[in-house]
Amino acid sequence: MKRLTKRMSFRCGNFSETQRSAILEFENINVIYNAGNPNEVHALKEASGQIQEGEFISIIGPSGCGKSTLLHTLDGLIKPVSGSVSINGHKIDGPGGEKAMVFQDFALMPWQTVFENVAFGLRISGKSKNDMKDHVMHFIKMVGLDGFENKYPHQLSGGMNQRVGIARAFAVEPKILLMDEPFSAIDEQTREIMQEEVLKIMLNEKKTVIFITHSIDEAVFLSSRIFLMTVRPGRIIADLKIDIPYPRTLKTKLLPEYQEYKNTNRLFGIT
Repeated sequence: MKRLTKRMSFRCGNFSETQRSAILEFENINVIYNAGNPNEVHALKEASGQIQEGEFISIIGPSGCGKSTLLHTLDGLIKPVSGSVSINGHKIDGPGGEKAMVFQDFALMPWQTVFENVAFGLRISGKSKNDMKDHVMHFIKMVGLDGFENKYPHQLSGGMNQRVGIARAFAVEPKILLMDEPFSAIDEQTREIMQEEVLKIMLNEKKTVIFITHSIDEAVFLSSRIFLMTVRPGRIIADLKIDIPYPRTLKTKLLPEYQEYKNTNRLFGIT
């Protein structure tokens, strides 16, 4: 345990101090569903954290602790009863802008082709199909779907549909990519392939990623830091730096230090 502790870097409690300015900061976030009713649920309680540009942050914690609620609050889909979320010092007031979401269930429009789904965010911003063709095709090729742009979601596998969702998010060129358990609905082999591809894309496109997962293994493989949340009402109680250099491949999982990080479920109290 001594060797494990020396290698790892933890921060606990309030994360207000950083060495450089944060691209995204959330402070004392409180979210209550059905507030004032007998069945009200206090989902988040004074959740706070700071994320630097270019980081890959995974958020883990027990089922029902508010991970997705926190992510949706950071996106502006949920408005907290108190607290604030800011990007580059400016408070957010809704979804879109400098961030984009990749959903667990793909959230594709079944009546639209791959091209049309990827182009969705650009269309609603007023761009014509001709103006955005090369742009959209760049991201379709980026996720390995060149040749499938005229296919519909029902003609694709689960992993391919999630690639469409990732391409759609990148197409609007966000600074921050929010990913809500994007690989939970696909098989293990495809999941590992997608993990590697997301890391390659993240490094090539130089994006900041906030990633929700139930898997310690997935969090360690992908992340530069891991936030641990408490049981509901959720707040962040620990911050673990993953000191394994990028780029990472599946061979990274064979490293002794990787296995040590993976076994931090004992330190976190997660089984």
